[in-house]
Amino acid sequence: MKSYKSYGKIVVIIQARTNSTRLPGKVLLNLLGQPVLIRVVERVLKSKIINEIIVATTNKKEDDVIVKLIQNYNNQKVYVFRGSEQNVLHRYFKAAEYFNANIIVRITADCPLIDPEVIDKVIDNFLTSGSDYVSNILDERTYPRGLDVEVFSFDTLKKVFKLAKKKDDKEHVTLYIRKNSSLFKTKNIKNNKDYSFYRWTLDEKEDYELLKIIYNNVYPKNPNFLMKDVILFLEKNPEITKINEDIKQKNT
Repeated sequence: MKSYKSYGKIVVIIQARTNSTRLPGKVLLNLLGQPVLIRVVERVLKSKIINEIIVATTNKKEDDVIVKLIQNYNNQKVYVFRGSEQNVLHRYFKAAEYFNANIIVRITADCPLIDPEVIDKVIDNFLTSGSDYVSNILDERTYPRGLDVEVFSFDTLKKVFKLAKKKDDKEHVTLYIRKNSSLFKTKNIKNNKDYSFYRWTLDEKEDYELLKIIYNNVYPKNPNFLMKDVILFLEKNPEITKINEDIKQKNT
């Protein structure tokens, strides 16, 4: 297996809070016996490249439950960090700084089907391309929504932290990069087939219904399931995808 030690500390930062506007408490919803957030963490841990996972939550009292959840999870690779609720960029930067991250992988807490092989593919492309920012959501999206992976260096995050002044750019960690791509060397990773019509993220109750069906049917047969396994299940049961097909996506 390829060694990635020379690239420094590769850290996944998952931003999470309970006060989501569209579906409050969504990261704590039950998916086959575990909260959504833990399902995300479990799947990210299957990456062969990452060193640590940081769940970056807010300083608000209501997010004490997230802190307890991660502390009780008791995995030596998984930590929690608290920071500003509204200035997510500040929270993210301070988390990366505190844990001495060299390379940062951005995953969101509402994507319990996140694929570790897709994570590793995007990280590997970042490390070998000499880019400042590599993702599978830049320009043309070809992966299902909910398999979003963004990778960037601490230096790039520090640059964004210094330059971003607008409220939107502080609420969304990588929006500044995507709006000012001329300032950064960027690369987009495409799948060999376009599956962007699938919606596997959690924003509304219809999304939750879909994700529960997928977990109940796919996980018991193979807890290490990947994107291809979910696609196979949905191709055999196409009516399931209609559950959340009308939901409009917010900017992230």
